[in-house]
Amino acid sequence: MILDTLNNLKKYVALNPRFQQVVDFMAATDMEAQAPGKVEIDGEELFANFCVAQGKTPDQAKLETHDVMIDIQMPFSCAETMGYTPRTALPEQPYNSEKDITFYEGGAEQYITVHPGEFAIFFPQDGHAPCISSEKEIKKVIFKVKA
Repeated sequence: MILDTLNNLKKYVALNPRFQQVVDFMAATDMEAQAPGKVEIDGEELFANFCVAQGKTPDQAKLETHDVMIDIQMPFSCAETMGYTPRTALPEQPYNSEKDITFYEGGAEQYITVHPGEFAIFFPQDGHAPCISSEKEIKKVIFKVKA
């Protein structure tokens, strides 16, 4: 897991060849003006999900992992807290290969808060519970990057 400011996103391009495409897309796009929905950048290898998510309590937010994709999550409208538990500390659960997701019961080991102007990257080894906020809605983007 990585938490940093958007100004530093370009420093992480060496971690995955598609991260440069994320940086380029963001430079060419008015991110906050995007309507909710999926924007394909490189087919199913890289896309952005612009959404308005419901704010949840820590008890409502489910931990999840992805086997195929990396998440780069960025809130726009308000700060968003995200739970984190290393995948090695999570029990075996059924994997939904169609949606590339595994859900887990229980709370996270740790919590981070991501503010507008920041991002969090979650790799396949990172259990994460997004959308924790006292705000009713969170406007955000989730870049899905093939690992």
